[in-house]
Amino acid sequence: MKVKVGKYPSRLMCNIHSNFMNTKYDYNWPEEMFWSHEDFVIQAIDDGIQKVYDVFNWLWFDRRTQKVSIRIDKHDTWSMDHTLAPIILPMLIQLKETNHGYPANLEEHEWDNIMDEMIWAFEQKCRDHWEEDYYGPYIDGEDGVFSGHFEWTDNEGRMKHQERMTNGFKLFGEYYENLWD
Repeated sequence: MKVKVGKYPSRLMCNIHSNFMNTKYDYNWPEEMFWSHEDFVIQAIDDGIQKVYDVFNWLWFDRRTQKVSIRIDKHDTWSMDHTLAPIILPMLIQLKETNHGYPANLEEHEWDNIMDEMIWAFEQKCRDHWEEDYYGPYIDGEDGVFSGHFEWTDNEGRMKHQERMTNGFKLFGEYYENLWD
């Protein structure tokens, strides 16, 4: 598999007025304020420059698309869940660290818990042998060959672990369209 995803296309934006106001009011613009003649002049200049920028945006930037190149090899789909997990996991972690919002139907702490469950599920999927946590040492048979038995097993714990992973993957599917910042 080879995946290359480029940056989103950008546009020209004139921020003269915003920068002026941020400097003048130290990023804390009053809700109700009296605009001076100077504020209106700078706003008019900003609007004029933006109109020129909009022409360039229409001619050049708005016609560009994000560059995406993907090559999938046959072995990538053999165990696709394991192939995608190490790609999805760091993206979920970064999203949680940089997230500026959450779904409108949830509270912030609920979204944090959902993100934690999705991250945990993908962390487990990236562990190839997580089930070994629930099996004791092997019991060797004759000639030191594995007899097919373990000294101990925790099937109930393994099933609960799997159910939690499955729940994390269901949450990933349920909130897939909310995974953006």
